[in-house]
Order: sequence, then C-alpha cells, then structure tokens
Amino acid sequence: MSWVKELARADIVALKGYEHAAWEPELTRLHANELPWRSLGDDSRAGLNRYPEPQPRALIERLAALYDVAPQRVLASRGSDEAIDLLVRVFCRANIDAVMICPPTFGMYAVAARIQGADVVSVPLRAGDGFALDEEAVVKAAASHVKIVFLCSPNNPTGNLLDAKAILRVARELAGRTLVVVDEAYLEFAGSESLARQLARHSNLVVLRTLSKAHGLAGARLGSVIADPEIIKLLRKVIAPYAITQLTIEAVLQLLNAETAPAFQERIEMIRAERARVSRALGALPSVSRVWPSAANFLLAEFRDAASTLARARNARFLIRDARGYAELGSALRITIGASAQNNRLLQALSS
Repeated sequence: MSWVKELARADIVALKGYEHAAWEPELTRLHANELPWRSLGDDSRAGLNRYPEPQPRALIERLAALYDVAPQRVLASRGSDEAIDLLVRVFCRANIDAVMICPPTFGMYAVAARIQGADVVSVPLRAGDGFALDEEAVVKAAASHVKIVFLCSPNNPTGNLLDAKAILRVARELAGRTLVVVDEAYLEFAGSESLARQLARHSNLVVLRTLSKAHGLAGARLGSVIADPEIIKLLRKVIAPYAITQLTIEAVLQLLNAETAPAFQERIEMIRAERARVSRALGALPSVSRVWPSAANFLLAEFRDAASTLARARNARFLIRDARGYAELGSALRITIGASAQNNRLLQALSS
C-alpha cells in the first residue's frame, strides 16, 4: 500500500465514490432526471437545466496551465475553504488524529479540524522574528497523530511570506507520514514562486490556490488543490459530484485567458504600489505604533487605541478587520488595500 493510502482514513480509501450521471454531452441526456427545457431567462451556454460536468476537463486544464502543473495534480474546489475541509475529512479520524496550525493564522484550518472532531496542535509563529516559521518546533511537535500541517504563505493575518526553504525542510522531515499543506491564497501579491514547482521532489506537499483574491473572483468560489495525483483521487471520492456550478465554470473560462492577463498584472502592480503608500502613511500616524511588512493585499497595523480606530473607520463608512483576538496581536487591525480613492478616504478618517 502506498504511503498516501496508509496516511488517509482507511474507510475513505475503501470508499466507493458516488457514481454521477455519465458525462457525454454529444448524446441526448435522458439518464439524469433533468428537465428537457431551460428556465426562462437562462442564457448560459450549456443550460442550467443540465447538471454541470464534474471536475470539468476544460476548467482543470485551464487551472493547470495557470499554475504550471499537470492536470492530474489539480482538483477544483469551492474556494480554499472546501479544499481545507476535504483534506481534513480524508486524512483525519475523529477523536484520533490531529492537524497542526501555526498561529496567528487563517482560522478555517482549526474550524475544519474541530468540525471533523480532529485535535488541533498549535506551534506559534515567531512573533519576535517577523512571524517566521519555527521549523524545528513544527517537526518536533508533529507526532504520529498529526496528519496535516497547515501553513499560510503569505500568512493571514500578518501578511508575511514564510521562508520557502524552511517549509521544504519541514516537508522533507515529515515525508511519508504527514501532509504539509501550503495555502498560497495571496501569493500573486508577493511576486514569489509557488511551491507547487516542488511537488515532484516532495510528494507530501500540497498547495492551495484560489481565484478569490488577485483574480477578483471571490463570488465565483473557485479554488484549487495541487498535489500528488493519488491525493487528488482520494479527494475526488469525497467532494460533491457537482460541486462547481455551470455559471462558475463558464465565467472562469471566459475571464481567465491570455487576453485578460495584462489587466490582471496591472492591477497586481497597483495593489503593490498602494500597499507601499498606505503602509508609509499609516506608519506616520501618531495613533499607529507599528505597521508589519506585508506581501499580501492587506496590512496588519498595531494601534494605540484599536477600539477608537475601529469606530472612526465605521463612522467614515469603512469596515476593517479586528485582529485583536489573535495571539500576539492584542492591538492589531487588518486593513485590506482598496482603490486609491478609498485608501485616501480611510487614511483621512484615521488621521482626524
């Protein structure tokens, strides 16, 4: 038995997945109990009266090309949230196995684990070192019941990139016994190379990507799991058969192409420039004690009176994220970088 099947839940390995209606669009469909007519006003290409293709080939190939990986390494999911949930369900047994998180970090890793009944092992990032990964502590704490280590890079909510070499050393140390899942939701804003390029050398490495952030498609709810093909096969057993809607499939295929690439890159550069400008402006405010460096599309700033800052932002009709509930972030707020005019209005409100 392969190490992937040994690591996964035995009942998932043995599971016979749901057999969805055969996908042969050239034939007349009288096998899926669908209505033969479109709904009035339905102008989709395929028709919303028909079930969409499960894991659509054209979509998977487009995502594989975008992330420069083989199609058999890609699973399309409803955002990264579903990807996280699928990984935990496939690899963690309730009341037996655990995931590891490195706080302060994205909250869904722990939520998905607790919904599944898995334990959560916590190894904090080194706040005194710019929230760097404590790789030695991670490896030491990864006991046999820790099936997944979740790492977020750039990290949410701190914004910093984790050291890629440190991540790969952790993956090498945990090879064959633990998945190292790297959430790269904000990677486009960092301008760094994806760790997906390292999958051939580190088969226990899993990379999560999303179209929600840099591509401006949060409402489409489309993420990707990039991993060893054997891991992808297990996840396909568990994901809902028609998870990706026809409207999402058509929208993404239309919007994710070579013609839109220049505009996409221009917007990335605009966010980076605004991030630098807003960081400098925040750092000059008397109410701000620290602005953390960021490789994402947001800034984490520590305020002398965070509650008052939240109130001023709301009075100016802005919502910013209260990060004070995270360990080590008792006075911090997270501010998403908006358009230039929005950023100017917020800075004016916070400086008054």
